[in-house]
Amino acid sequence: MINKPRYKTARRLGPNIFDKTQGQKFALRESQRKVEKRGRPKSDFGLQMLEKQKAKVTYGVSERMFAKYVNSILEKAGANSPEKLISILESRLDNVVYRLGLAPTRQSARQMVSHGHIKVNGVKITIPSYGVHLTDKITIRESSSKKGIFNGVDEKLKTHAWPSWLSFDPIKKEGKVQGEPKLSPIEVNFDPAAVLNFYSR
Repeated sequence: MINKPRYKTARRLGPNIFDKTQGQKFALRESQRKVEKRGRPKSDFGLQMLEKQKAKVTYGVSERMFAKYVNSILEKAGANSPEKLISILESRLDNVVYRLGLAPTRQSARQMVSHGHIKVNGVKITIPSYGVHLTDKITIRESSSKKGIFNGVDEKLKTHAWPSWLSFDPIKKEGKVQGEPKLSPIEVNFDPAAVLNFYSR
């Protein structure tokens, strides 16, 4: 069951923000609510701000950190800037742990990392925003593998679908970055170009 603050956030930013608001029940309630209540259309600025909020909430990034990511891109402006924003966000260690199927949500993945349960290239990392790179290996710390936070992981990994830029060895429980993080347009629940335009004002 989703708590009220998250429910309100999902109503404002869209159901894809949280895993628990992507079901048919939430969609039905939202369709009924939209019929009952119609608001004024948003300005370009308002739409761009909405896209920024979607990105921040999806990846659990603070305003300060998110602005840092975007500004680093804008300083090196190029045709692939929207793709670069996706790459930076997807390369965060907490997101990689989530994508590998070791955590059910990005929030729980952040907890795993910050509590020292995850290693990169054999070194314990406790910074969720740590950026992984090509050929980096992500594993569960040996002393953490039996902890309750990893209960049921083996069963879930049997049906998990890994993105093309990550590989995973279920036996070793070892993930590897094998390419540049990419998402298809249908996998992105915000408009990265609109986000960059918001910060370019």
